[in-house]
Amino acid sequence: MKLKQNIRHFAAKKALTMPIIGDIATEKLVDLHVRVFGEKADPDHREEREPHLEAFFDCTFDTYVRALEAGFTEAEAREITHIQANFEFYNHGWTEMMEFPVDELEEHYERYDSFFETYTIDIANPLGDFRTQAVPEAPSTPELLNDPEHPHAEGGFADDVYVEGEEGELRVGGREEPDDVDVDVDAAPGLQDVDPKTEGDIDESEA
Repeated sequence: MKLKQNIRHFAAKKALTMPIIGDIATEKLVDLHVRVFGEKADPDHREEREPHLEAFFDCTFDTYVRALEAGFTEAEAREITHIQANFEFYNHGWTEMMEFPVDELEEHYERYDSFFETYTIDIANPLGDFRTQAVPEAPSTPELLNDPEHPHAEGGFADDVYVEGEEGELRVGGREEPDDVDVDVDAAPGLQDVDPKTEGDIDESEA
């Protein structure tokens, strides 16, 4: 999968692994992900999916922290959670929200199969042991799986995690992670002082 990565992602990583601040960061990042992926949804179905997405993404941040604890890099841990989300989108036929084509589902699973198996995660059960709360139901659109269209998907990146930097450069495996002391937690999305007039300017690259 191809992800964006900048200093704000490392700030989010730091925030999510801190006491108290971690809960605040999770709430802010859940809101961000609901907005980013909600904007990819069919407008006719966006509102009805939001409660489902909110609970689902809240669970995936537990996955993210556990993946970090297991030794995965920031990019790898984040990719794991994005793969979970794409499994969920596929299961519901929400193909317009997917980040990689449906024919790459197995390849993405296999790259992290050891981690996924440890926590009973698979394509049919994207949250596995991380389903720690009720996730509200949302209507599926299974008919879209017959001839899937996924305008936001990028194929050809299933063999590794690819990271696009702020200058557009592409790195396999992600950028070198900065020392923790060099990362300002206030740079994490939602934790900095935000001007209400520009709060909506945080874009998809922050997810």
